[in-house]
Amino acid sequence: MNRIEARFNQLKADGRKAIIPYVTAGDSEPAVTVPLMHALVEAGADVIELGVPFSDPMADGPVIQLACERSLVHGTRLLDVLDMVAEFRQQDADTPVVLMGYLNPVEAIGYENFAQRAKAAGVDGVLTVDLPPVESEGLMAALKAEGLDIIFLISPTTSPVRRKAICEQGSGYLYYVSVKGVTGSKALNVDEVATYITDMRHDTDLPLCVGFGIRDGEAAAAVCQVADGAIIGSVLVNQIAELSDRPQEIPAAVAAIIKDMRTAVDAA
Repeated sequence: MNRIEARFNQLKADGRKAIIPYVTAGDSEPAVTVPLMHALVEAGADVIELGVPFSDPMADGPVIQLACERSLVHGTRLLDVLDMVAEFRQQDADTPVVLMGYLNPVEAIGYENFAQRAKAAGVDGVLTVDLPPVESEGLMAALKAEGLDIIFLISPTTSPVRRKAICEQGSGYLYYVSVKGVTGSKALNVDEVATYITDMRHDTDLPLCVGFGIRDGEAAAAVCQVADGAIIGSVLVNQIAELSDRPQEIPAAVAAIIKDMRTAVDAA
């Protein structure tokens, strides 16, 4: 049992839902990332999605595109992100870490090499936004050989047939994109999310987590009434952007947002 499965099993046993923050590694500067990860855990994060900066983040809106730019200014590479995870593991052996990004950096170092390095660093799962499940056999085999989860996106436009195939191939948890569009989208219809999540439960026993459009505790609590977790990204990255000239303030400020969401979700 890896960290992701163990964490969701514990949450289920405790009757709680997952809070999963997303931040881009190296934003606003590399030295911020590990202290920020620890601050998020202290604030109540259950899993951390750590974005790997990429020069062409096609699925992301302006907020995370700019985060990638801020990180890439410092030359942050995939191997640097793995070093950050390894440093995080020196103090935290329990919190699951999922790398989220695009396929090119992984292909550049090779699937098996990447999977081995990721495992050694303490990564638990990988989500490659631009790798469709039907083309993921090579990466999936490499990750599974190291005991790492491969996590897939499912959107409102995913057909029932394709959804079932994704549910069968994925592991760890499934990431349901709650709205059509890129990251940072504002529209979130919880009733529509509830309908889709209910349908998905016929196809899988994996935890179902919802991202895109979750900006405050009220939205996180509403989503967690129907899903197993809330994934929060753009609102955190916006806060990092606002403090990019005062990086020492970033961990506490971003953690405060997660703490408020943790409180709202637990209260609900």
